[in-house]
Amino acid sequence: MRLPTVASSEGAKRADASAIDGGIPSRALMQRAGAAAATEIGLRFPDLLAHGVVVATGSGNNGGDGWVVARALHATGIPVRVVECKSSSTTDAKAERQLAIDAGVRVDLDLDALVAGQEQLLVDALLGTGITSDEPLMGPIAKGVALLMARQRDGATVVALDVPSGADATSGMHVGSPRCSLTLAFGTLKRCHLVSRERCGATVLLDIGLGDHVDAAGAARLATLEWFARSVPAIAAGAHKGTRKKIAIIGGAEGMAGAAMLAARGALRSGAGMVKCVVARESLMAIQAGEPAALAAVWPESDEAFAHELGDWADVLLIGPGLGKRAARPMMERALRVFRGPVVLDADALNGFEGDAAALAPLIGNREALLTPHPAEFARLTSMDVDGVLRDRFEAPSALAATTRATVLLKGVPTTVASPSGAVMIVAEGTPILGTGGSGDVLGGIAATLLAQTHDAHLGGSLAAFAHGRAAALVSARQVRGFTLEDVLATLPDVWSLQAPHGRPPILCEIPAVGE
Repeated sequence: MRLPTVASSEGAKRADASAIDGGIPSRALMQRAGAAAATEIGLRFPDLLAHGVVVATGSGNNGGDGWVVARALHATGIPVRVVECKSSSTTDAKAERQLAIDAGVRVDLDLDALVAGQEQLLVDALLGTGITSDEPLMGPIAKGVALLMARQRDGATVVALDVPSGADATSGMHVGSPRCSLTLAFGTLKRCHLVSRERCGATVLLDIGLGDHVDAAGAARLATLEWFARSVPAIAAGAHKGTRKKIAIIGGAEGMAGAAMLAARGALRSGAGMVKCVVARESLMAIQAGEPAALAAVWPESDEAFAHELGDWADVLLIGPGLGKRAARPMMERALRVFRGPVVLDADALNGFEGDAAALAPLIGNREALLTPHPAEFARLTSMDVDGVLRDRFEAPSALAATTRATVLLKGVPTTVASPSGAVMIVAEGTPILGTGGSGDVLGGIAATLLAQTHDAHLGGSLAAFAHGRAAALVSARQVRGFTLEDVLATLPDVWSLQAPHGRPPILCEIPAVGE
């Protein structure tokens, strides 16, 4: 199945150019985009349409999309007027403008007309993907964006075509843009749809006929519920604890037994057959009392002891939950030296290699391996600063994956999962419920189980990130206070049986607004 493409501004332009070079007229793409957008507006806002619609257009092809929307809505009898903030400058936009005017669409050239009238639905077609966050808005476009923002603050509903005007499609930063209720994306998702969800509102990706040309936009794909439902490995009716895989968790330094327990619970609720927590001696009793479904053992003190305890027992090692930085690197080196199977490395397992990511590559070798840093851990590992990691969240994981020979799962909303081979999965699931200590430990347990069951670090990590985020969303997407990771863990079993609803063309995917 083809997953939605997540593109930078340049990537989106490459996809469009590839389609045009392949024989699809650029104006046909514009007409498909505008017609699909008008249909969605009509379906989603029937009550508001009775009061009419205002379309704010700029000079480029985004404005041309707006003219198509205006003509399509007008053709169904909906009162429509276009406030032309700048005259159309592209051939396609000029042609669509003339068609709309010939069809009887009303045009206002006075920008102040944006704040006149009784319409409660405004369509933002001022700017497309070309603006960057280091370019200030100027002139009529700046005024148009400001007036849209004023109408939005007064309660009007704003729908953006492709991206909210003033937002940088690549970085998600903005130089002033309305808080839209809906953004209708064309052909490819732009990174801003995932980074700036509070600005985009709900984002709906519409098929405009790019087909295989979307591959020109880049390698990143969005994980969808349909993909998840199809990709989660089934557990056979005759499965037993051995075939469901054995997960060993190395962590739980003194005072941090809870991290290993949360990881064990994540693994068990993801279908692991057996879990063993290998912890500091001081944490052994806490593990045995707190998680009776898990086996427990003390950190091995030699290669021989490690091989005896885990060498032939575990299918996957999860190293790091509560390990403590002091013990991290020696334990990591021993584990990766003695155990030759797949591994998940999290938290202190990564902190022990601060500034020395390249040293992981020979230890990892050719095994399936998954690193699961949050942005601060990623920054320590790569000697970047956290702001730099967040700015480069779509590219930096691929660079680290190439350096370490491991798949890298950079946590966050969105989460980026990048393999050494160049595959990139973007996971948009998650809520602030996960912004609490121990969340990464739960994810580590899920990921270790799915790595064991899929034998594929990129697939297992992507599935784990989706399940983790979706479980949090099922707990509560509207209220995060008062919920804990135990609520997320209790909901996790419900995630495995989720099925995607039947699609509705031309919608390729939908990302809900924050809080929905």
